[in-house]
Amino acid sequence: MVNLSTNEAAKPPSAVDDLYEEADDWHVNTGGETIHAKRIPGRWRTFKWLMASVWLIFFLGPYLRWDGRQAVLFDIPNRQYHIFSATVLPQDFWMLSLLLLFFAILLAVLTALAGRVWCGYFCFQTVWTDLFTWIEEKLEGPPAARRKLDQAPLTARKARIKGTKHILWILIGFFTGLSFVAWFTDAPRLWSTFFTGQANGAAYTTVALFTAGTYVLAGFLREQTCFWLCPYARIQGVMLDKTTILPTYDEKRGEPRGRVKRGGKEEGRATGDCVDCNQCVVVCPTGVDIRRGQQEGCITCALCIDACDQVMEKVGRPRGLIRYASLDEIEGRPTKRMILRPRVWVYSTILIVALAGIVYGLTSLAPVELKVLHERAPLFVLQSDGSIQNKYTLKILNKTPEPVTVRVSASGHDDLILMGAEDPILSEAGGVTPTNVFVRIPERALKSEQQPITFYIDGTRASGTPVEAERESVFIGPRR
Repeated sequence: MVNLSTNEAAKPPSAVDDLYEEADDWHVNTGGETIHAKRIPGRWRTFKWLMASVWLIFFLGPYLRWDGRQAVLFDIPNRQYHIFSATVLPQDFWMLSLLLLFFAILLAVLTALAGRVWCGYFCFQTVWTDLFTWIEEKLEGPPAARRKLDQAPLTARKARIKGTKHILWILIGFFTGLSFVAWFTDAPRLWSTFFTGQANGAAYTTVALFTAGTYVLAGFLREQTCFWLCPYARIQGVMLDKTTILPTYDEKRGEPRGRVKRGGKEEGRATGDCVDCNQCVVVCPTGVDIRRGQQEGCITCALCIDACDQVMEKVGRPRGLIRYASLDEIEGRPTKRMILRPRVWVYSTILIVALAGIVYGLTSLAPVELKVLHERAPLFVLQSDGSIQNKYTLKILNKTPEPVTVRVSASGHDDLILMGAEDPILSEAGGVTPTNVFVRIPERALKSEQQPITFYIDGTRASGTPVEAERESVFIGPRR
């Protein structure tokens, strides 16, 4: 897609026409044909598999145990989020905002520096599609054989191959959904309840949706998801500049292109290095021709680099006709070092601040928290013995997975008397326990209308670990 700015629209008609002609040269598969990309080995294909293997954490992570429970568990019904030894409650969800900010900026900085590397190497749509097409190739053969099988009439052999492929696709979708649910409930218990019909309806619905979604998106829509459903594919163009490093065809070196006969002799008048073998096109999972310039369909997977480098080696020409390069480098302009680019500094600063906030939040999580609410109506009560009484509501937040017994105390005045906190208070695991207490101070001992006081709680967890917390408040008396 080409967007014409006001200045571009004001150019002579020939300049505008050139932009439209450039857009016409782009080839975007709109779903009229199935892309059967060729798979070839190479360093970028190996790198792509290595990066995709990160998603094994998604499947295996729920089974990691920590202190006798699931290491990472997002317990939504009980509003508790266990991350190893830390328990995050909704009150600490300000860290989620920082986490989302961190990943949003990380995506932006990766795009600004190296294009759509998220799409090419990490995106679940790309990874699952790659896995599905790998299974397809193992069962149906290389691209030419797959096209021939698609066009062949239905036979017992075709039904067997296609049926096996679709069963494997559905199984992958099913385990994708089951693994997703396992992050929100105890994984071993999920297996025992799911297949015996004892799991809740939300689990069955979620697994069904993930199974169908994975099967359709990765098995049938494939690159169409990237073209028409993914918003990132639409906005990534404004995040690039002339210094962004992308898989790029060196047109000055490659053109004019022409085929090479055996023995290294060129056909026609071609003097460029491109031998017009189209291998860069047949390996592209989205079916674009990198030689036509940067296009919306390019997901920066660099598989075209592997294909071109292998051909260059075979014809005895230097590698790198297609390579990771910036527009400045291709056009021969001076290139700035990455560390000298202002955008890198801005993005890096935001990343560091967000990450520091997340680390601080996780490391400073207290096992219990205390909140103090002063009674507003009335602010104080004059007792018959001449003392002033204030009422407070203490809210004890227990962030641990076990009950905690605490005692309440207060300080801030020598004549302070705390009432209603004589007995220990049992705070249930992962919940808020409210309790009312009263503080009395003789009126003659008050030196000002407001007197700062501090409430304390201390106790032990069921495991014997001590806990404590404090909160400042104020004691209010009559005006002086």
